[in-house]
Amino acid sequence: MIGWLVFFFTLFIAMLGYASYRSYSKERTSDDFIFAGSNIGTILGFLTFSAALFSAFTFMGMPDFFRTHGVGAWIFLALSDALMVFFLIWFGFALRKRASINGYKGVAGLMKSCYGNSFAGYLVFASAFLFLIPYVAIQIRGISIFLDAAFPDMLPYWSWSALLVFIMLIYSEIGGLKAIVYSDAIQGVIMLTVIWIIGVTCLQMSGGLEAGLEKVSATNPDLLTLPGPKGLFTSPFLIASAIAIVLIPVSQPQFTTRLVVMKNLKSVHRMAYAVGIFAMLVILPTAFIGLYGAIKYPDASTADFLTNALLFDQAVPVAALAVVGLFAACLSTTNAQIFALGTELRSLLSGSDKTNMRITKISIMVFSLIVLVFSTYMSNELVLLARVSFTGTSMIAPVVLGAVIFTKPPQSLIVLSTLALGTFIASLLEIVPGKIAGLPIDYLMYGALFVITAIIMITHSQTQKKQHATQS
Repeated sequence: MIGWLVFFFTLFIAMLGYASYRSYSKERTSDDFIFAGSNIGTILGFLTFSAALFSAFTFMGMPDFFRTHGVGAWIFLALSDALMVFFLIWFGFALRKRASINGYKGVAGLMKSCYGNSFAGYLVFASAFLFLIPYVAIQIRGISIFLDAAFPDMLPYWSWSALLVFIMLIYSEIGGLKAIVYSDAIQGVIMLTVIWIIGVTCLQMSGGLEAGLEKVSATNPDLLTLPGPKGLFTSPFLIASAIAIVLIPVSQPQFTTRLVVMKNLKSVHRMAYAVGIFAMLVILPTAFIGLYGAIKYPDASTADFLTNALLFDQAVPVAALAVVGLFAACLSTTNAQIFALGTELRSLLSGSDKTNMRITKISIMVFSLIVLVFSTYMSNELVLLARVSFTGTSMIAPVVLGAVIFTKPPQSLIVLSTLALGTFIASLLEIVPGKIAGLPIDYLMYGALFVITAIIMITHSQTQKKQHATQS
């Protein structure tokens, strides 16, 4: 086992090193460092977008989610991702058009420019910081749980987290976004390959799909129906989850920036379709692993289930590759999101190029240290914690959509997004109830946000038309 681990990790680190070397340039500006020359093609684009989107929470969280909550997990993630692809086509066009007019340094900087209001930029940055830091932390938490359980006497628990962040900092500091894009491509291919090998193996050990479903039906039939054995997949939960996931490209800057740095709009459209296909391919084998877990490890803890299903029940080379695949999956999301936070901070700065570059690099290191601290306090519910992150960042979607749609967006959208973000945070802190009349607060807030945002935008559009008619 150790020999295979050394072999695969050496190969993986060598590929990351080569990606960093190819990305490094002494003559680069801060824009080159942050935006990779804004010349990302379709293949690299969809791989970096997919690797950042489908991470450790997909690799480890989704099998456990299927095992615990049943087939509704497919509707929760796969259907929502399919809807996101259609939204990407429109949003990519609108965003790139607005960025070409106003310039693009980051989502926060774009909001500051579009609204002529610094608070709009700080609101976007605050949302990203508050919810991306915990999201990155759960990725690190997930891989640390797995590695610590698999190799309990090799390293202290925190060492796995520190090692992952250290590797990420090295190649992102050397090559910037271009190095991250290359590494994401490597990590995406590894993750997809490994998860299918393990998924097919688990399906075979379950006796095949039909036999496996029969075994689950005999022991826990609620896993095969909605809302699942724990009643999680209610209509409000699934609808709210779908909205939060569809809005990921709007509200999470690591994805928004990837739409802007693509070579052209045609590449964006091709990337969107490819992401949809990748989503189906990467989620399906997690269902097979979850099915296997429901049969063989129905009452096991998350750590025990994952270490057995992904490691000890696999052939030695596959188990070693699984460790590298999990490490790669976690690394891709960690670097994308921490780098995005540095990018957003830079977009709000007004100093010289050299000063901004230095501040950005320092901020990435600081954010990494914060993530390390947070990762020791997170729970093991990786998927549900990821959903909280998606929902939290989506609360500022009205202010971003307003900036993308209108040349002079209504300032009231800033107020609306601020109130929505504050209310959701208050619900997490239990200052306001998490449910009202039996319905989740996020479900009710999405309904209210949709209606109020529509009213504000329609009214603003009509006002602009009247002003244009008067001027002409």
